[in-house]
Amino acid sequence: MKIWVYPGSFDPITNGHLDIIDRATKLCDKLIVAVLVNHSKNPVFTLDERVELLKCALKDKPKVEIESFSGLLVDFMKKKNASSIIKGLRAVSDFEYELQMALLNKNLDPEIETMFMMTNINYSFLSSSAVRELAKNGGNIDGLVPDCIKETILTKYKATGEVK
Repeated sequence: MKIWVYPGSFDPITNGHLDIIDRATKLCDKLIVAVLVNHSKNPVFTLDERVELLKCALKDKPKVEIESFSGLLVDFMKKKNASSIIKGLRAVSDFEYELQMALLNKNLDPEIETMFMMTNINYSFLSSSAVRELAKNGGNIDGLVPDCIKETILTKYKATGEVK
């Protein structure tokens, strides 16, 4: 069984992430969307909230599992018997960082492969941070995130009093 892992902070999941997930599931038997506990980032949504947003957005995808993890990705992958990491790339700047991570992971475990998937051109400008900035400033996020989580994102910013 080909098990792949799509790691990220998903703060929040975007339609660009969904596109990578949809395309990756055509190439593997099971895709684990792994929500990273990254202590160097200060996420807007809690870990539990990010997992719930993913569950809503991915509820109709039987080949997808959602889990959270902390620590090394290669250790998580070993526990899950996963063989490949899938990463989406929007621009050359993404590649530089992701190449470094892929080489570090390969150094830690030579059996782990990293697969890079180019973004759909329709989402090449899209990032979670762009969605957060739009939501914070009262911008329109229609078409950028799954419809089922749009209100949750907007409500989060209203609740924190950050909407301008």
